[in-house]
Amino acid sequence: MSLPVRITGVGRYLPARMLTNTDLARIVDTAHEWIVTRTGIHERRIAADDETSSTMGAEAAREALASARLDPTGVDLVVTGTCTPDGMFPSTATRIQHAIGARRAAAFDVNAACTGFLSALSVGAQSIAAGTAERVVVVGSETMSRIVDWTDRTTCVLFGDGAGAVVLERAAPGEPGGVGALLLRSDGSQADAIYATGPCTPTAAALSAAALSAEAHIVMDGQAVFRAAVTALSESASDALARAGLTVDDVALCVPHQANIRILQAMARSLGLPMQRVVVNLDRTGNISSTSIPVALAEASDAGRLRPGDQVLLAAFGGGLACGAMVVEWSGVRAPAAPSAAAAGRRAET
Repeated sequence: MSLPVRITGVGRYLPARMLTNTDLARIVDTAHEWIVTRTGIHERRIAADDETSSTMGAEAAREALASARLDPTGVDLVVTGTCTPDGMFPSTATRIQHAIGARRAAAFDVNAACTGFLSALSVGAQSIAAGTAERVVVVGSETMSRIVDWTDRTTCVLFGDGAGAVVLERAAPGEPGGVGALLLRSDGSQADAIYATGPCTPTAAALSAAALSAEAHIVMDGQAVFRAAVTALSESASDALARAGLTVDDVALCVPHQANIRILQAMARSLGLPMQRVVVNLDRTGNISSTSIPVALAEASDAGRLRPGDQVLLAAFGGGLACGAMVVEWSGVRAPAAPSAAAAGRRAET
């Protein structure tokens, strides 16, 4: 049964600072060709010193609200997917809620690593379907550069910073749009395949020496993550389509988490989905964790790749090991009425 929920606005924010593969080669033992061959990434954005997950998330949320022509005082809920919050508490969503002027809204974070936005989107959609909210802002925002070990070339070449957001509203009978199916899964037995240390990391001897360092950073078993990602993305996408009563031929566009081009190509082959119908922007953004899907969705919308009534497949995989997929009927969104100066400046650069 489809949930009566429409995406009515999209927004994104990418920091101005660009870090290319050539730049990385000056600080770690790597090369542009090595990175591109293994990941497909050419460059990524890095947050400025005064930018955080909440400040970037607020910029993306403002753009999404402008796109939806929605006054922030009409927002009932702000949910943020992030694994790089401004601090232990309060939630990053609370800071975003205040910054955008959504003074009537509840706000909280969801941490499912790279699956965070999809998890937050699920919460928002089900809140509307249950009648506890009418208008929800869902944000994905990450400052991954602050938990990267810049001496580890297996991880530092992958990640970037940025934010994306969507506005969800209740769909009236007969309106295009709706969530046809959603699913979320997790395999905690592989939790140590990719994780980040932090201020509450235990000092048990069982943890690796890297996990006991003073600064929080990402630890990853790349081969294990790659194998699991391809299977999880393909299976969750197939199952979501089956729940929606659709086949891959019905999919107008697939917007997956942007982790690695080889993972996306393997997923597409497994599904029988032409790469022309898969949104790929990781060459310019790197892996921005929970932010990658809303940023790619906003870019696809701006580029005119989505039309009302299109079936859009969202799929994600990340630490947990968590995965999920959602089928959304595109309802059509409008360009922002009055883009902010920051948004206009960013668009001029991209």
